[in-house]
Amino acid sequence: MIKKEDLVALANIKMPYGKYAGKVIIDLPEEYLLWFTNKGFPSGNLGTLMQIALEIKINGQEAVLDPLRKEFSR
Repeated sequence: MIKKEDLVALANIKMPYGKYAGKVIIDLPEEYLLWFTNKGFPSGNLGTLMQIALEIKINGQEAVLDPLRKEFSR
């Protein structure tokens, strides 16, 4: 079951390392997330969020998270 907190995190938490460091989790390319299916997702909350992001992307539902994004430029 996906929790509301997970959805908010997907729309706001940034990838802490790697090729896409600094990019919001839901904005990671699908190909990158698929690569982790073979390599193994990171442990803990980051890996869980990445797995959820992949499922959302596979189903074409990224736009659902748009209202949950924080606005930093005002």
